[in-house]
Amino acid sequence: MNKILLVLTPAIIAAIIFLVPPIKGLGDLAKIIFFHVPTAWVAVAAFFTSAFFAAKFLRTQNFSFDTLSARAARLGFVFVLLSTISGAIFSKLTWGAYWNWDPRQTTIFVLILIYGAYLTLRAAVADEKIRAKVSAVYSLLSVLTVPFLVFILPRMYFSLHPSPVLNSAGRIEMDSVVLIVLIAAVVDATLIFVRLMKR
Repeated sequence: MNKILLVLTPAIIAAIIFLVPPIKGLGDLAKIIFFHVPTAWVAVAAFFTSAFFAAKFLRTQNFSFDTLSARAARLGFVFVLLSTISGAIFSKLTWGAYWNWDPRQTTIFVLILIYGAYLTLRAAVADEKIRAKVSAVYSLLSVLTVPFLVFILPRMYFSLHPSPVLNSAGRIEMDSVVLIVLIAAVVDATLIFVRLMKR
């Protein structure tokens, strides 16, 4: 996997710089999506991974699953912060302010609070068994909010955020080169997450 990442990551960076055309209406500013979208995707995947291992821990009481659940949640928290920071930079460049309390910004802020509380909870409970059980239950409850905060609620209100790749009619509205590089960037970020989970 390390060898794949050593080739794929620089190839994607080169493609973003040299192959990707300016994006309609946003120009080169929109190239931040090749960082923003993959980090957002990995954050969601990480939170679901955390819940998966939390459920395995509750079923088996095997503490290695607790370790994996906590690691996935920590990585998810880092990736959601990276996504939020890159989104704020894009917001400043296009809308004139780092933060507008746009629906997507607001729901991602709530998600940061939820998983920040998870990390605080783990740090506050000294007993390993109690910490693992409480964290597992919290992870399973928290992951229920992720689809609503990331995919459903932001689409219910007017947003400054650019339209999703897949429009309401089910058609992809994106240049083919942009789409291919974006998919490659999502795959790359996912592989980085998998590699970090295996450390």
